[in-house]
Amino acid sequence: MFSVYLRAGLAAGLLAGLLAGAFAFLAGEPLLEEAIRLEERHAHHHHPEPFGRTAQKAGLIAATSLYGLAAGGVFGLLSAYLRGRTDLRDGWSRSLILAGAAFLGTFLLPFLKYPPYPPGVEPAVGVGSRTLYYLAALILSSLAIFFAWRLAKRLSDLSRPARHLAAGGFLAGCWALLFFLLPAVPAAGEFPAGLLWDYRLSVLGTQGVLWAGIGVLFGLLARRAERRVA
Repeated sequence: MFSVYLRAGLAAGLLAGLLAGAFAFLAGEPLLEEAIRLEERHAHHHHPEPFGRTAQKAGLIAATSLYGLAAGGVFGLLSAYLRGRTDLRDGWSRSLILAGAAFLGTFLLPFLKYPPYPPGVEPAVGVGSRTLYYLAALILSSLAIFFAWRLAKRLSDLSRPARHLAAGGFLAGCWALLFFLLPAVPAAGEFPAGLLWDYRLSVLGTQGVLWAGIGVLFGLLARRAERRVA
């Protein structure tokens, strides 16, 4: 089933990436354009961009599609590995739970700790340091989810609600600790709060569409494949 799940993951990821790109184009691009206009208005010198806005807009769809393709492939392999190793026997339920865990671990906690900034906002630290902090948050958050799952497996003698509560409490504690220990990155300068909030919501929505799309589409494909095998 690994090859079947891999193909399903690639297909689901590509389609979900296209959907996420369309959402980002419709919801995020107008906000990005406004942020760029504000940046140019306050800049003393305008430096021409290596790629025009038209190429950047086309690249947005391509980037989300490629990211979705890669994420979907990994998702398919993980789902195949977890088949028979969890209480979730059917591909549909397993896909939705795994997509939710991926959204939480690979995006939501890093997003809450280090939310993105549009053009015109300069963080107080350099791009390299901020990227390093973000990657640390992503890896540690994902590891917290993995160990929460392992904890639930070890508590197999307990009832399902007790296992879920124990794993959820462990995960919440890990995330609270990470949020407290990871260094903060304040922004420098002023920027319209409403525009900044809307921009971050568009980024959140894009990732939400991506992982919801992967979860639903892969779940449907996996359910169909499992019925054929049965």
